[in-house]
This record gives sequence, structure tokens and C-alpha cells, in this order.
Amino acid sequence: MTYWLVCNPKAGDGERGREFWQEHLAAAGIRNPECCNFDDTGWPDRVRAEDTVIVAGGDGSVNMGARLCREKGAILAILPSGTANDFARNLDLPAEPGPLCELIAGGQTQQVDVAEYDGGIFLNVAHVGIGTLPARESGGADKKVFGRFSYVVKLLRRLNAKRGFRATIRCEKGMVSGRWLSVAVASGAFFGGGNEIPEASADDGQLDVIAVRPRPLLQLLFTFLMVRLNKRAPKRTSTMVHMKGQHCSVLTGKPKTVTADGDVVSRTPLNVTCSGGSLKVIGARVVSTSGPFPDTFCH
Repeated sequence: MTYWLVCNPKAGDGERGREFWQEHLAAAGIRNPECCNFDDTGWPDRVRAEDTVIVAGGDGSVNMGARLCREKGAILAILPSGTANDFARNLDLPAEPGPLCELIAGGQTQQVDVAEYDGGIFLNVAHVGIGTLPARESGGADKKVFGRFSYVVKLLRRLNAKRGFRATIRCEKGMVSGRWLSVAVASGAFFGGGNEIPEASADDGQLDVIAVRPRPLLQLLFTFLMVRLNKRAPKRTSTMVHMKGQHCSVLTGKPKTVTADGDVVSRTPLNVTCSGGSLKVIGARVVSTSGPFPDTFCH
């Protein structure tokens, strides 16, 4: 078995680079891993099914590692070094580098879901609408100052300027149409730097669709805070819709930008399928969040 160490030097604040992780991996017993970059050619062809690909970076880097591991049947290990690190939250990975590297050396694995769409995959979330703005417009300055809260900062700056867009959202159990501010299709239980999706996990074989309607800023903030603090929405609200299903589609009146795991990937229509348990990752457990959303949310 070979350990491959792939580092993104631009991830997060840049303080946890290759030398940092090599030192902690060596202390855990993983010495002299094969070091490489995703920009390098040749090494992916050498990855085998029994190998472990260790990715030090944010969710975008983890996405690239997942694609390679699924293709080769290899194991994905994550050294969270980005701004949001949402996929790592699904695995409840240790925050300290020492225990994290010891977990990787121990080799305990979990099977998690992967969301597939035309031409790609995502592990966390695909956005249509205002949720795409952090990926499209958030520069390095916001990320350096606000960290993972740069996502929220960017959205709050633009909420009042958005009237929303028309779209029809379909899952196996239902369909909703109307004007939306944002539509998020999630594979795991976290998105946007730690926002929880109630009654969700990265191994439940389901997609969670969270759609937000255009509303006054104070109403949006109130709903956001109630979900954040209580892990559920207010009992009477016309602000949000929550749907679940193995398949979902988002059809918009006009083509809209789609982002997945923090990168711009395509335009609508968006069709997503959950590929249950199709990725093997290093982790002690898969987090399952509490909930559920109340019955004002569509299922």
C-alpha cells in the first residue's frame, strides 16, 4: 500500500502546508509518503485500490481527491486546511493534527455518499442563485479577514439586491415551483462553513434540498438564526422549503450558474443523483444531525 500526500498551498491561511503535515504524519508512523500536486501528471495512473490518498486542502481539493479515489477504488483521507472544510465536519475529524494523523495511520474507514450530476460530482453542496456568490465573487481579502464567515458576509451584502429567480424543484416525493433566492442541493449534513441540515448525514443515501424564497432581510435573518440556534425552522414560515430524495432536479426559467463544492461548474438545468456509499474515506464515524424541520417544509 502507498500513501499519497496532495497539498493545496493556497488553501485556508496557508499555514498548514506540506512540511507541516509531513511532520505530523511521520510522528503517527506514516513516513515518506509520495508527495504530489493535482497539477502534476503521471502519478494518478500509479494509484492502486489499496492505496490511501491524503488530501490537505479545502473542499475543492477534497472533491478532486474523491474523483480520483472513486476511479481507482482507493481510500480518501482528509487533512482539513481550507476555509469551510464542510466535508470534514461530516466525519467529525479531530481538530488537532496529531490525533488526526493517528486516525489516518490506523486506517479506520467509512462509506459515504457522493452526489453525481452531468459531468461531475460533489461531496457537500451544489448551489443555484445567491448561494453561488461566494464562489463567483468572494476574493482573498474576505476569506483572510472573516474566514469561513466570509460566505455569510458575502450573502448579507447582496440580499437586499436580489428579487430571486423562477424555478421548479422536483424530488421523488414532490415538486415545488415559485420564485427563489437560493436553492442548495446537499449530499452531507453541512454546508456554507458549518451550517447544519437537520436530520441529515453523508451516508443516508439521500439528497437534501434547501430552497429559500425572497423575503425582507430581517425575516431572512430571523429564519437563519432560528435554524442555526434551534436546528429547526420557525413553526410558521413561508421562507424555506426542505425536500429529500435520491434524485432531484432544478429547472429555472433562464439558465443560472451552478456551483459545486465552492467552484463554478455549469448552468441549469441541474439534475443530481445520490450515489450511496460509493466513496471510502478515513473516519471514526459519520455525523448524523438532529431535527427534523417542521411540517411547514415540503417533503
